[in-house]
Amino acid sequence: MVDIEQDFIHDSWYVAGWSDMFTHALTPLRILDEPIVIFRTPDGTPAALEDACPHRKLPLSKGRLTGDRIECGYHGLTFDCSGACVHAPTQEGPPPAGVRVRSYPVVDRWGILWIWMGAEEAADPDAIFEIPNYDNPAWGRTAGGSMDIACHYLYVIDNLLDPSHVAWVHVSSFAGAGTGNLPLDIEKLDDGVIVSRWVMDAPPPPYYAPILPFAGHCDRKQHYECRLPSTAINMSVYTRAGTGGDDSNLPDDVFLNISYNFMTPVDADNTRYFWFQHRNSDPDNEAISQQMFEGAKQAFIEDRDVLTEVHRGMKTSRTRHINLGLDAGAMRFRKMVERRIEASPSPDSA
Repeated sequence: MVDIEQDFIHDSWYVAGWSDMFTHALTPLRILDEPIVIFRTPDGTPAALEDACPHRKLPLSKGRLTGDRIECGYHGLTFDCSGACVHAPTQEGPPPAGVRVRSYPVVDRWGILWIWMGAEEAADPDAIFEIPNYDNPAWGRTAGGSMDIACHYLYVIDNLLDPSHVAWVHVSSFAGAGTGNLPLDIEKLDDGVIVSRWVMDAPPPPYYAPILPFAGHCDRKQHYECRLPSTAINMSVYTRAGTGGDDSNLPDDVFLNISYNFMTPVDADNTRYFWFQHRNSDPDNEAISQQMFEGAKQAFIEDRDVLTEVHRGMKTSRTRHINLGLDAGAMRFRKMVERRIEASPSPDSA
């Protein structure tokens, strides 16, 4: 039986980190509760290996990187980028047959280093999450952020499929305007869920007011979307009051801000959260980019403080918890996760 609080989807691409985080140096990470060491070869090609020498399991990240090979810091067993042992200085003759560590496919795309956690032969770079307009010069982009959250990644997903929490959690950042109890539309996708609603003829939240290309009341759409295994797309659509509501016929001066959020499970109790924001205006305005980055970071800190306590409370609960109507999208996503885990066993257990 699948336990989605302990098991993970393996046959998927996850964010290991921003591409510029990785250099010709050994960087240890834990992803899906697996120890991994990532490095770049001298020509910049990324590589990822199991971070454990097969002799006595000393982390390879405690060893030395020489060219495109890692030398274990205990007895010098040396591994190439494929994970094969190519040198065993304490042994006579060639290295012991079949000695190797697991290697993980990694790909640089969208300024992100993606890592495939399933069986190596199943890795398909074409399945990496698509980011439309990433290279469009008319679109502005914030810097990429990251933070660690001491909670299970699905609690972060729950939060990112819930527009209602803004009114209570983000009073000091997004100011919580215009949420209330307006009904939510829920759309089920093949690999995810969209929760959305239009808020008509209302003042914009203070976070957005100085950025919009028009003043006064507006129509705005809250679009909260999550895709397997753990990517969230939060899109804010703003139009002049009286011109919104029809997604297929938005006015020319519509303002779009898309927050891309990538949750990488570290283990069952910790998540590494990556994000950046993408807008359809002011591509060269660094002041706006910085303002939006800082506002989003403050909101995510507020989320982190709440979700850390949610994780602790749920893990140590002595009474049953309840779900509310606002949890409908999150519950559908969790069911998708359960089905995907059943179809995607870890390589070690397959």
